[in-house]
Amino acid sequence: MSQDTWQDALVVGRGITIPARELSEEFIRASGPGGQNVNKVSSAVQLRFHLAANETLPEDVKARLARLAGQRLTRDGDILIQADRFRSQERNREDARERLVALVERALERPKPRRPTRPTRGSKERRLASKKQRGQTKKLRGRPVD
Repeated sequence: MSQDTWQDALVVGRGITIPARELSEEFIRASGPGGQNVNKVSSAVQLRFHLAANETLPEDVKARLARLAGQRLTRDGDILIQADRFRSQERNREDARERLVALVERALERPKPRRPTRPTRGSKERRLASKKQRGQTKKLRGRPVD
């Protein structure tokens, strides 16, 4: 297993760039079928983004990113993305970087605040009418009155 650091910064968009010093890659052997290739070549990539040490993302985005990362977030505050879909190391490297960009872009979207609304007059009337109908149905189930 070799340790390598990507040379380029990761451009996310909206004027946000993740510096190369906050990214690290490790090449590991991929699991699953593949015969000799999978047994000899370290083509899978583990991309590690040091979220805790990040200085470019705003705090609210970092919090959303940590929540979106889920189990990919380590105890050290790193986001770990493993890519082993492709046979070549270069394609897996690109895939891992694209997945990290997509995750950060999702975290950049601010959730729309919920605005509570009041029920309309018609919906209140329909609710009361259905309650009354249900009550009548239940009343008819009782013993008949002489």
